[in-house]
Amino acid sequence: QVQVVESGGGLVQAGRSLRLSCAAPGINFSFYIWAWYRQAPGKQRELVASISGDRTIRDDSTNYADSVKGRFTISKDSAKKTVYLQMNSLKPEDTAVYYCNANRRDAGLDFWGQGTQVTVSS
Repeated sequence: QVQVVESGGGLVQAGRSLRLSCAAPGINFSFYIWAWYRQAPGKQRELVASISGDRTIRDDSTNYADSVKGRFTISKDSAKKTVYLQMNSLKPEDTAVYYCNANRRDAGLDFWGQGTQVTVSS
């Protein structure tokens, strides 16, 4: 059973920073595209950022939602099988449950974490 586990959420004031972590020790890490999504109350889940694994066609390629460009940074440590989301200059509108996703389209595999709450107060 593959597990994807997020951590690092919490309550912070606007302008501060948080770093989320996503660990997946039982997965063939480098073959996946890793992404962070978020879902705010009453809204659809949206893609925040993604990064390609070392063994994918687009090795280490990153992608960001316009709303977080310049503030958030996604990175990975393949040896630790962990993905990070560094969130700086947080805004109240960043408040949401953040989910980690591992996707391997060629194998039809898609895994989600349980989510971690991020709350930004004004």
